[in-house]
Amino acid sequence: MLSDNIHAPDPAPQFAAHVFAALGARTRLSLLAKLSDGQPRSIAGLSTDTSLTRQAITKHLHVLENAGLVVSTKVGRTSQFAFRPEPIEEVRAYLASVSQQWDDALSRLRSFVER
Repeated sequence: MLSDNIHAPDPAPQFAAHVFAALGARTRLSLLAKLSDGQPRSIAGLSTDTSLTRQAITKHLHVLENAGLVVSTKVGRTSQFAFRPEPIEEVRAYLASVSQQWDDALSRLRSFVER
């Protein structure tokens, strides 16, 4: 007989891993820093002050877009990319939850050891 406590796995770790993977490259962090001022930018605009090609920037932007960290909008013949803070907020909440779980576990361990 299956226990009533069995439930579907929490999708948060998988989502967080996807976001962390997207943030795992210095170039993508740099692109997010540029976009974090709230101003949408084209690939050409994002390629200024960098030695990266537009093709390389496009590749990195697609990784960020797949993780939900940026959104693209067609404006004429070009795409404008904008930062989406919601995934960062969701990951922050997930990390706070994990931190609380560790704090609780350490507190239980301390209580057990101090008996």
